[in-house]
Amino acid sequence: MPASETSVPLVIPQLIVGLGNPEAKYHETRHNIGFAAVDMLARSWQISLSENRRFQGLFGEGRGPKGNKIYLLKPLTYMNRSGQAIRAVTDWYKLPPQSVLTIYDDMDLPVGRLRMRLSGSAGGHNGIKSTIAHLSTQDFPRLRVGIGKPGDGKAETDTISHVLGKFTPDEKPVVSEVMYLVRDAIELSLKEGCEKAMSLYNSRSVVETKP
Repeated sequence: MPASETSVPLVIPQLIVGLGNPEAKYHETRHNIGFAAVDMLARSWQISLSENRRFQGLFGEGRGPKGNKIYLLKPLTYMNRSGQAIRAVTDWYKLPPQSVLTIYDDMDLPVGRLRMRLSGSAGGHNGIKSTIAHLSTQDFPRLRVGIGKPGDGKAETDTISHVLGKFTPDEKPVVSEVMYLVRDAIELSLKEGCEKAMSLYNSRSVVETKP
C-alpha cells in the first residue's frame, strides 16, 4: 500500500458550528454568515435546530450526505464566547477538536470566496479566539467565508459597522451562490475529508455579475 494511503488519517467533521450573534438585529449581517451557513445545511439535510440549554445554543443532530451522524450548532453565547458552547458539545459527545468544523466570516477574503484550513491562529477573530481557548488547541478545521473589507482609509468604527452591517443589494446574490459552494465543500469534506475539499474549493469564486 502506498505511503500516502497510510500516513495521515482523513479529517472528517462531526460537529459543524456556525459563528454569529443571536439577537434579531444581527440577523443576516456579515458577521453572522456562519449562522446562515448552518441554517442552509440544516435545510439541505433536513436537520431540525432547537435551543439546547446544556449546549448554550441552537443545536440539531441528523445524518449527513454519506449517512454519517452529524451535529449542527449555532452558539447563543454571543461571538466572543462561542467556545463555551462548542466545548459543551465536544465534552458531552466526547468529540476530538479535529472533528469540529467552524464556519465564520473573514474580512480578508472578498465576497464570493471561501477558504478551508485544517488549523491556524484566530487572525483577530474573537469567535475563533474563544474556540481556541476552550478547545485548548488551534488544530481544528475551519471554513472562512469572505465578507470583504470597507473602503480604503476607513476608520476602525467603519470596520465595526461594516462587519455588523448587511450585505449590499449587489452582494446578496453572490452570498446566496457562495452558500451553495459552502454546502458542496462541506459535503465533500464529509465524504472524502477536509483536505480534498480544500484542494477543490479554496480556489473557487463566485463573481458579482452586473446587468
